[in-house]
Amino acid sequence: MTAPLPQTGAARPSPSPTARAAPPSPPPGGFPHRRAEPADEGPAPPGGPADADPAPPGGPADADPAPPGGPADADPAPPGGPSASPHSHRRGPPGARPRRRRPRPAAARASPTARPTTRPSTAGRPPHKLPHRRTRRGMVPRTTHDNDTAPRRRRALRLTGCAALLAVALTGTSIAVGDAGDVGPRPVSSAPVPPVLLSQGDLDAGVTALQAHLRAQPRDFTGWATLGLAYVEQARTTGDPSRYPRAERALDRSLALRPGNDQALAGRAALAAARHDFTGALRHADRALKSNPYNERALCSRVDALVELGRYAEAARAADLADTRRPGVPVFTRYAYVRELRGDVRTARRVLEQALGSARAPGDVAYVATALGRLAFAQGDHAAALRHYARALAADAGHLPALEGRARAQAARGDLAAAVRTAERVVARSPLPGPLVLLGELYEARGEKAKAREQYALVAAWTDLARAGGVNPDLDTALAAADHGDARTALRAARAEWERRRTVHTADALAWALHVNGRDAQALAYARRATATGYRDAAFHYHRGMIERALGRTADARASLTTALELNPGFSPRGAREAKAALKSLGGAE
Repeated sequence: MTAPLPQTGAARPSPSPTARAAPPSPPPGGFPHRRAEPADEGPAPPGGPADADPAPPGGPADADPAPPGGPADADPAPPGGPSASPHSHRRGPPGARPRRRRPRPAAARASPTARPTTRPSTAGRPPHKLPHRRTRRGMVPRTTHDNDTAPRRRRALRLTGCAALLAVALTGTSIAVGDAGDVGPRPVSSAPVPPVLLSQGDLDAGVTALQAHLRAQPRDFTGWATLGLAYVEQARTTGDPSRYPRAERALDRSLALRPGNDQALAGRAALAAARHDFTGALRHADRALKSNPYNERALCSRVDALVELGRYAEAARAADLADTRRPGVPVFTRYAYVRELRGDVRTARRVLEQALGSARAPGDVAYVATALGRLAFAQGDHAAALRHYARALAADAGHLPALEGRARAQAARGDLAAAVRTAERVVARSPLPGPLVLLGELYEARGEKAKAREQYALVAAWTDLARAGGVNPDLDTALAAADHGDARTALRAARAEWERRRTVHTADALAWALHVNGRDAQALAYARRATATGYRDAAFHYHRGMIERALGRTADARASLTTALELNPGFSPRGAREAKAALKSLGGAE
């Protein structure tokens, strides 16, 4: 999977949307985390990106508030009164009793783009809900063949099936696992959540309050921008891509009310990044910063976009600029991740520790402690990782990234039973590809092959739903399909993602997809590129070692596999096991 993007926000209030905040004054001696650091003895292994997910909302599927103006704005009477209506000829002769007509629903009247149809669409309806048609045998149910083309019908049925699979996964796991540890409202990190929602203390409650506010004040452009960002956050943390179109509509309304406002433009940048449209995210972030150079979310989204486009030198400069203009938890985590990508783990750890020391909100503590846990885990220090995750969960018992990290660390230490229980809790609330693959591999390690296959099937289901929500899931698809799906699908997705953006993660995904398709000579160049920046990920070295082994480069393969296992001997339930077996076959130490 691609490195998750750290989110924006801060524990302090945001500046006025129309005022430009003054740049912060640096403390005596400059910002502590930007002082020169002695060189490391060698590139240390990176942890998981500091872009940990914020506290999970799990929000209800609320409908969008009424559009600005409400029903009163829809279909005004034609000029000149009733007599001027273009349909006055349908009223019959003078003196005739007027025919009563059923009014159209308000939603239909208010939609300027609604397309008139002769009958409602039947796509995806069960047979007993379909309209009927008359035949010689009487009234029979009308099938989808009567109205829809075959491709549209297949797509609707496929998406319905995907939704059913995910619903079964959520319901079944929730019943089996329960949520005993999730008591009361969950605090939300200021890192990803706008300040107005932080004041509510819970993202779902904040969304509900915003919707009520916008029904009463539909011309509040800042409220629409905030609601759009909240929908992005809900989609990202719950794995529900249907929130992204809602976010887009809310942000569009904000811009319609106040064109060019930096809050909505920054929201568009966050939405584009969540959909993996990083070119679009960079464009929107630049527009927002042109309007307000101190917009924290836009500054952070710009760093995210440059990182995910593989433009690492520019990302480093953008992180320095953001740190100068708006130092705080969101900027610190990005600053740390950019340094980690260059192999400077010591600086990354120090910056995160500084951020943790300055964090006050429980959500911020959970956010930064999780990033420190990922950094420790990636270096093979599983005990330290568990301590950081414990601190994160003490601040926010429902913080999903910390729970997922704990499951990985528990598995690395051999406690499969605890790892399965923890991973099941994560999947019950957020069935995203990463946790689903983790849980499937844990089931495999326990010999529960059927349950593992169910998790991998849900990855494919999520991919289809993500595409329907406007998300580009090719990197997730490539990695999951290469290990647990169709090799050709993996290669097709990896090539498509490589054409869009050239990062260490897409290079590794393409190398591995080529390998599972038997194209190791081509794969090696991409595997080398994935490990060329100093970002030392154990999975990258494992993939490179397996490719070298397939090419008969025994010494190189032994070195790469040894590096992977020394870096993090428990990097993956399945990968670590296969790396040990391959190294043993090459005559290396297990």
